Amino acid sequence: MKVIVDFCITPLNVEASLTPYIAECQLIIAEMGLAHQLHAYGTNIEGEWEVVMESIKRCHARLHEMGVPRLSTQLKIGTRTDREQTMLEKVEHVRTFLTEQSV
Repeated sequence: MKVIVDFCITPLNVEASLTPYIAECQLIIAEMGLAHQLHAYGTNIEGEWEVVMESIKRCHARLHEMGVPRLSTQLKIGTRTDREQTMLEKVEHVRTFLTEQSV
């Protein structure tokens, strides 16, 4: 099953900058061949359910290996059965709508 996930992992009890941890997760997701888009408060990921969930599990494992004692993760998960839709298509659909409304 295809899935689009909004993934936000938050290391707890670490220094103020989370950049090294977020970057490590970006590498894991990319190495797994998943389409993804970093944004200000998380990452959108799309792919097969099992692969996306495995990438999230690997992020948890790797950040713990890096010394993070606690992690808090938020997920929003979207699936469709009527057709496949990519993250890019979802965004472009709204942009097109806005453009048509401003004419």
